[in-house]
Amino acid sequence: MKATQTALFVLGLLFLSASALADQSADQAAIRKALPGLQIDAIEPAPIAGFYQVVVGSHVVYVSADGRYMLQGDLIDLKTRVSLTEPRRRAAQRAAIEAVGEDKMIVFKPEKVKHKVTVFTDIECGYCRKLHGEMDQYLDAGIEVRYLMYPRAGVGSSAYKKAVAVWCAEDRNSALTDAKAGKSIEMKTCDNPVDEHMELAVALGLRGTPFIVLESGEVQPGYVPAKRLARLLDGGAQP
Repeated sequence: MKATQTALFVLGLLFLSASALADQSADQAAIRKALPGLQIDAIEPAPIAGFYQVVVGSHVVYVSADGRYMLQGDLIDLKTRVSLTEPRRRAAQRAAIEAVGEDKMIVFKPEKVKHKVTVFTDIECGYCRKLHGEMDQYLDAGIEVRYLMYPRAGVGSSAYKKAVAVWCAEDRNSALTDAKAGKSIEMKTCDNPVDEHMELAVALGLRGTPFIVLESGEVQPGYVPAKRLARLLDGGAQP
């Protein structure tokens, strides 16, 4: 009798599990139908009943199971006062950065890498130049700096043309250092990822340069000195 009851219990669990999966599949189909033309990266159950967490690139929104309602913004747990959205957003931002690949970045690497940051930079931006002028301090702190280009004046601007020329240089690191120091560089053109960098920056909600993305996916707008950045990456106080 006990064996029969156990078997029935297991079958019941399997039925409920299959039914739940079927319901989720139907919900996901309804959500995709409600959001035509979007490249949806993930649809996951949300912490609130009746809604799903939908990830599109680096953005996280909440959509009702029937695909009718959408909520934008952070979902806050009022008991803990913690954003339930932020961890998923950071993961999405980190994935978006890593999808670019270091072969499309200009990387300054220390002898021993302790942390990595990705920096959207504008060659003509004053604080970007200040950050780069202290590169040795970042490297000494074990921070690898991976540059992506964001000429704020837009496509065709002087900063854009310099960004392309730096990418097309035989030694990109040296060309970037010279350009940021105000030295002349050879204005070459070639296939380059600058437009791709700019599109990603907009998707991440860039608010000026330098725009630093930490290895956690957290964004840090503005210049941060090496020691303060190292403390932040080590899990210390905010800069």
